[in-house]
Amino acid sequence: MKDDEIKKGGIGIELDHIFPIIKKWLYSEKEIFVREIVSNACDAITKLKRLSSLGETTLPHEYEARIDVVLDPEAKTLTVVDNGIGMTAEELEKYLCQIALSGALDFIEKYEGENADSASAGIIGHFGLGFYSAFMVSDKVEVVTRSYNGSPAVLWTCGEDGEYTLTPSFDGADDYISGFGTAVVMHINDEGSEYLSETRLKDVLDKYCAFIPVPIFFKNEGKRENDGNDKSDEEKKDEPLNDTAPLWLKNPSDCTDEEYREFYKKVFKDYREPLFYIHLKADYPLNFKGILYFPPITSEYESLEGQVKLYYNQVFVADNIKEVIPEYLLMLKGVLDCPELPLNVSRSYLQNSGYVSKISAHITKKVADKLNSMFATDREAYEKVWRDIKTFVEFGCMRDRKFYDRVKDSVLFEKCSGGFATLSECLEGKEDGDEKKIYYANDRNTQSKYISLLSSEGIETVLLDRLIDTQFITSVEANSEGKVRFVRVDSEVADALKGDGSADELPHISDIFKKLAGEKTKVEFTAFKDKETPVILSVSEEMRRFNDMMKLYSKGTPDMPLDVTLTVNTESPLMKKISDIYDSDREKAEMIASQVLSLSKLTQRQLTPDELSDFLKGSYSVLEKI
Repeated sequence: MKDDEIKKGGIGIELDHIFPIIKKWLYSEKEIFVREIVSNACDAITKLKRLSSLGETTLPHEYEARIDVVLDPEAKTLTVVDNGIGMTAEELEKYLCQIALSGALDFIEKYEGENADSASAGIIGHFGLGFYSAFMVSDKVEVVTRSYNGSPAVLWTCGEDGEYTLTPSFDGADDYISGFGTAVVMHINDEGSEYLSETRLKDVLDKYCAFIPVPIFFKNEGKRENDGNDKSDEEKKDEPLNDTAPLWLKNPSDCTDEEYREFYKKVFKDYREPLFYIHLKADYPLNFKGILYFPPITSEYESLEGQVKLYYNQVFVADNIKEVIPEYLLMLKGVLDCPELPLNVSRSYLQNSGYVSKISAHITKKVADKLNSMFATDREAYEKVWRDIKTFVEFGCMRDRKFYDRVKDSVLFEKCSGGFATLSECLEGKEDGDEKKIYYANDRNTQSKYISLLSSEGIETVLLDRLIDTQFITSVEANSEGKVRFVRVDSEVADALKGDGSADELPHISDIFKKLAGEKTKVEFTAFKDKETPVILSVSEEMRRFNDMMKLYSKGTPDMPLDVTLTVNTESPLMKKISDIYDSDREKAEMIASQVLSLSKLTQRQLTPDELSDFLKGSYSVLEKI
């Protein structure tokens, strides 16, 4: 094909085809129109201040930037007024009559040049579509504007069909704006009627504009009379709805603990105080700020739900941005202000953004640094909140080896005797070179006998009583390269209780217990230092962990057969008695052995209904013979 036969051109768009799509599908949530229109007003003021700093204009001495949101339920209008840069007739026609042409980008290119990236940081809208969100809830939109340069005011009116009229030298501008600035008057349609409710509108303003950098004032034209509050209408009018200088913009050294707590309660409507917080302030190349809170946790499962709000130059973007926060930190609550992200960010963008990955890594490091700092500087306070945060710390250690390497020396294990210990503290006194064994219990009450026996030998037991704990210690063992091994108190405990006596098998005892417990139960003989404990029932650590894992990942899975070992104490007078009377009174010997076996099960776990019934019958029989 010859070059002169190739045709080039631009794709044509019919207004009557594209405008209905904009009205219905520009944003997934209609309420975002409030954010877009108010953000445009904020941009207009930001531009004016920038021109003033460049010497392009001089602002009046009494100038105070402000945005007014005026609701008139009777007229079915919602008006947003700013005292910003305003527009001339030519600018209005250029920016409002061409879909997606961004006045913000034009401004940045004209006045900032090579300094565009840094100087435009405060300008919110870059894409030029935000204004048209007004048509999602309006059947007509009017724009009254007067430029800062003294040009005549202009009126622009556009219906829901996209047809507009532009009136230059508009005489009625003073009814809408004072001096220069812009008023956007939205005539709300039936589908948008919910936004004629003051309560609903204020909720949306609070959600999206609570921290926008220009004061926002609200007025309801439908409320002429005092509503019964002590303050007059004039006083209430001068109270902005928003906080123009949110806490995350301040230097951490300038913020008090009380300010952090109050900010948490205000943003998350939580009357409880957070456990602690992290103030983030990352400069180039990440350029983001924020505050993350560790919320109070009342149950193990509550820790799975958090709330991190994402902002763009103080404008709310979205809740619960899971792509920015590592999954094991999703229990956190907080705010992140990321001006490097687009205002209308998508999930797919977040999932594939290298910038987001760097933010996530930075947050992980800061969380680890905070934990280590608390542990090092105020261990007592750290221990008080440990049970509240241990689930997410353990999960983080399992999911992220770098996180584990950073916090491993600050991970605590609760001791059954009271207090906490680090892994290294748990291993103190154990010989180097061999596998170092740590005993643990997952039920302090049920396993109290085992804990007591180990304690009598000077062996500490740690408490691991949550579902995640078994998986966590498996991860710790793997990371220690076989140098550390955790065993539950009912597993391999006999080795710790060995004495110097004879471990010779007692006559008949093995046969009796195999008859009672089953041939698969392994019977061993060991001389214990403690003569009062007749037998110890132990279960294979590996098999029990596997069983727990199967039940965790597949509900309803029946228990797997476990390797059970019954260790008989050859120093026990009771065991010697059973052996001695076997030949003369086998029934009595087996009855006593049965009760001993049931008691050994009780020290390890709850009895099944059948086991409990047999135990009670046996107990009554023993009492009858007394």
